[in-house]
Amino acid sequence: MRTPDTMPAAARSTRAATGATGPAGDPADSPARPCVPRTAAPALPAAALALPGVDPEAVARAPPERAQIDVRWLHSQDAQSGLKRIRVDSPFLGLGVPAGERWSFDGSIGRDAVSGASPRWHSAVSGASRMRDERTAGDLRVTRHWDRATLTFGGAASSENDYRSRALSLRGTWSSDDNDRTWSAGVGRADDRIDPVNGIVVGERRRTNDLLLGVTQLLTPVDVVQATLTQAHGEDYCSDPYEALDRRPSERVQTALQLRWNRHLASLGSTLRLGWRLYDDSWQVRSHTLPGEWVQPMAQGWTLTPALRTYTQSAASFFYGPVYDPVLGEPFPPGFGGDFSAIRSPDARLSAFGAGAIGLRVSKAIERSSLLDFRLEFYEQRGAWRIGGAGTEGLAPLRATILQIGLTHLF
Repeated sequence: MRTPDTMPAAARSTRAATGATGPAGDPADSPARPCVPRTAAPALPAAALALPGVDPEAVARAPPERAQIDVRWLHSQDAQSGLKRIRVDSPFLGLGVPAGERWSFDGSIGRDAVSGASPRWHSAVSGASRMRDERTAGDLRVTRHWDRATLTFGGAASSENDYRSRALSLRGTWSSDDNDRTWSAGVGRADDRIDPVNGIVVGERRRTNDLLLGVTQLLTPVDVVQATLTQAHGEDYCSDPYEALDRRPSERVQTALQLRWNRHLASLGSTLRLGWRLYDDSWQVRSHTLPGEWVQPMAQGWTLTPALRTYTQSAASFFYGPVYDPVLGEPFPPGFGGDFSAIRSPDARLSAFGAGAIGLRVSKAIERSSLLDFRLEFYEQRGAWRIGGAGTEGLAPLRATILQIGLTHLF
């Protein structure tokens, strides 16, 4: 069973191909797909590439000389009101292969096992619906490399028992003559079909067009900055078919600006990675995300990367909080007159709140051809933590634990 906060894997793959993905902890973006930039640049000089901890998607490379395989397992568990809610277990397999001097192929396949209890409205656990579902997803990207440019075409698909998604993407990057600056541009298109098991709707569609523009600039031998602007235009069915009082607008325009700065501290051998993301949409949700990481190489190939992230958002214009009609009670809003078609939603992901996350990634390089990594993150959100305004009152805090183990090997 799908709820609107779970973006189809095909859409996630398309965002990776166009240079945009969504981090955990930005719930308001999810119901109509997040647009969080992670752009690539084709040819920054060796000084930038050598910075420890620089995101490989943020600094482009020449055509790969070796094939790469990536095996990962992700586990997440959230809890609310003292009870465990949704659990996700996701094995993943990725493969990148060079083809001659000018071409490369990248692909991945994954399977998500989702189970647990989802509140029927707000954060109420009484009467929470139990669910279990599996989704399978895959994507493939083909890249043509030139001396200072790349062009990537991608396709992705995912399916589960009540949701199917298909997506295409095209991304290009090109660099200045001195390779100090790289521009990026991408477009994407996703077409989803919704068939909930309760039969509320049959064969509903959701279509989303994505646009990305970005620039990556080497400022000094130890400083790389990046700016990315993304926009997603989704239309048709955006509601939650499993919630009787959830009726959302049939269109959503999402715009996000992300700034990133990586600075290498040669005296410590470390890299500081900072960022800021501003998000705004046509549902009047506005959010700010401030992530920070410290990448510290250690002896014998070990690297430690502690991370912090803070997040705050305003509520959607049609969200109503946990204050109910004095006669009808839960989950009906005050003055409810029996109109189930009115635009409204009790989905807590569209409320006003703040959130924070703390995490640690530990990696170990093995003989220059393999990398083993482990990541653990703790996340919590509360209405009272909203910055810049009042948060929604009456919602129970939400906590989540995220664990990821991965192995990357070059051959």
